[in-house]
Amino acid sequence: MAIAPEDLNPPLEAQHWRLVGLDIDGTLMHWGGELSDRVVDAVQQVRMSRNHVVLATGRNILATMPVVERLGIRRGYLVCSNGALTLRLTPTAPGGYEVIDAVTFDPSAVLASIREELPDALVAVEDMGVGFRVTHEFPMDELTGPQKVVDFDQLSQHPVTRVVIRAPGVDVSHFDAIVQRLGLADVTYAVGYTAWLDLTPPGVTKASALEKIRERLDVLPGHTVAVGDGNNDVDMLRWAADSYAMANATEHVAREAGSVVGHVEDDGVLEVLEPLIDPERVAV
Repeated sequence: MAIAPEDLNPPLEAQHWRLVGLDIDGTLMHWGGELSDRVVDAVQQVRMSRNHVVLATGRNILATMPVVERLGIRRGYLVCSNGALTLRLTPTAPGGYEVIDAVTFDPSAVLASIREELPDALVAVEDMGVGFRVTHEFPMDELTGPQKVVDFDQLSQHPVTRVVIRAPGVDVSHFDAIVQRLGLADVTYAVGYTAWLDLTPPGVTKASALEKIRERLDVLPGHTVAVGDGNNDVDMLRWAADSYAMANATEHVAREAGSVVGHVEDDGVLEVLEPLIDPERVAV
């Protein structure tokens, strides 16, 4: 990544700070939905040690805020919906946050293609901070927030931040082929571990949102760290100067990272977090 002239002489204070981008599911959070006390403590201490910790997740706002609260993060920035939404955490704001960047797109063309290719798929579009409009209700716990069942044509009534496609019976390995066949050049996509496809606006990823935050905070490009495990983390891992894939990541994701750390169930993320802790600052 080329370094802009203004990055050569940032404010003295900014030179000592890092930006740490952390995925949630499969990275911080165990598969059962638990965050261990050790991880919570480590995140808090990393934040006290001249590090801007930014959660970067595919989750929507409603699903992310309980994690923010569990981690004790009350101020800072947050990336949701795979980069389509950037929030500033502010205790005095309604809900504890304000949306500072929301990138949307017209989903009508891609929805028409999906309907033709996968007529039995469950389709949802995200209503920011509210829930989802869906063609049929998704299985319990797969989407956080209210689900409003609507006619297919109502999904594209206005621009959206994200489209979710769940195709039961479609093997994950076939999703890439389907995407290529559909020619989804006007969106960014990430294939999940199951028969699940996330579509976001063109060029929008966790990395694109984190880069805007980095510029806002005057953090040097070389002072960026990222940890993730999924296909939607690949761009973030490429973006960071120091990147780490979890041991539970696929080979494809692991290849994009600088290093591989332990499994999520073993709190492997601590291998990244603990070296970032400054005992002198934490003790203050």
